[in-house]
Formats: sequence, C-alpha cells, structure tokens
Amino acid sequence: MIFDTHTHYDDEAFDSDREELITGLPRKGVGTVVTVGADMATSRAALELAGRYENVYAAIGVHPSETHGMTEQDLTWLRAHAANQKVVAVGEIGLDYHWKDTEPPVQRQWFEKQIALAKEVDLPVIYHSREAAEDTMKIICQTKAYECGGVIHCYSYAKEMALEYVKMGYFIGVGGVVTFKNGRKLKETVEAVPIEHIVLETDCPYLSPEPYRGKRNDSSKLGYVVDEIARIKGMTAEEVIDITEQNARRLYRLDKRS
Repeated sequence: MIFDTHTHYDDEAFDSDREELITGLPRKGVGTVVTVGADMATSRAALELAGRYENVYAAIGVHPSETHGMTEQDLTWLRAHAANQKVVAVGEIGLDYHWKDTEPPVQRQWFEKQIALAKEVDLPVIYHSREAAEDTMKIICQTKAYECGGVIHCYSYAKEMALEYVKMGYFIGVGGVVTFKNGRKLKETVEAVPIEHIVLETDCPYLSPEPYRGKRNDSSKLGYVVDEIARIKGMTAEEVIDITEQNARRLYRLDKRS
C-alpha cells in the first residue's frame, strides 16, 4: 500500500474531517502515514495523532523558520519524547533562506543542535532545505549527519546534488510537484535517482498534484504522483507503490520496531 512519508494532519485545514479522513485512508490504498512537526506545538500534536491512530507515526522537530524562538528546554523535550515508539524521525529541520522569519545564523545553530540530537537518539532526519543548497550540504558533511540517515523532503535542487545525497545513503522525497508542468527539475531528478532511493510524500495540506493543484492535499491523492513516477521510470504503478513502501519502511526503520 501507499506510504505517505510526510504529512501535516494536525493542520487546521483538517479540523472539519480529520477523523474521517485518517481512518478512511486504508480504503483508498494508503497504509501508513508520518505526520511531521514544524515547531513545538505541532510536534506535540504529531505525537498525539500518532498515539491515537495505529497507521500514523510521528516526527518531532523545529522547522528552520520557527527556530527563532527555540530554547534548550525545547531540545530537552524533544530528547525525552524521541524515545516514544511512535516517533520515527527528527524533523522537519534544516535551512530555509526563502522566508525571512529567522536569520540564517540562528537557523544554522539550531539545525546543528537538532542534528546532534538525532545522532544522540539514533533517529533518521527529515530535512527541509529551500534556497540553501550549499549550506545544507556543508552542515550535513561537517556534522556527519548522514550517519543516522534520513530523507531530503520536498526535493527542489538539481539532479546532480540528489545523486550526491543518494551516495550518502539518503532518500529523496517526491510529491505533487512532480506532476506540475513546471516541475521539470524534479522530473529530471526522478529519472536520475534509483527508485530504491525515492519515497512518496504529500506535505499535505500543501502541494496537491495536478489536477488538484491549489486545493487541499491529502494522502489519497498520491496516486497521481505514483502514476507520474511510473511514467518517468517506465514501471507499473504497482511496482512504484511496492518499492517506495519498502523504501519508507527502511527509512523509518519500521521493521526493526515490529
């Protein structure tokens, strides 16, 4: 079944039908989802959702744009809850130079601290990197963050850099952008990267695939992403679903938890 490696089901966009949507996903071919924290409040919400639904896991961490208010006490909380059996990753963390919410030096400081936390608790990392390709790669290499594995979420850079990440053992997160007419760079990346290093993601409620672009996204729409990946790779949709599910289980080490 489809494995959605990156969602935000705590978002207010789902307030009216969250229960119905999440419990109905298996009937739509979606077996497992990971709901991802972007700050302390959403990390707590992700943990709560993972505790409520068997098919939902959580990632906890602070998005780069939210690190301006982060404290050592927050790190302590993240460390304590990383031991929860439903927590599968630290994230989403990283660098975002597009939005001006947080100064780059502050982003880099907390990025490094959260990488150190991931290494300490032995969890993979979900990376957010926007308009910060060079600094992201530099910090990953300097801290040896690749030692705990992870995924480059919502990948947006050139295929050459994606292949460098693959050499380091990382997975590449592919979502609705691959269906866009102007999604050429991601299509090229999907063509270049081995299917064994690709995972499916929605980033819902954002980034709905065509023909739903601009509308609320959810995991049931990943079939459109699957079809585009299958077209690019010359595979069947069933093959893409099966392989990316195996990849996601490896990424989040779920087989070691069962």
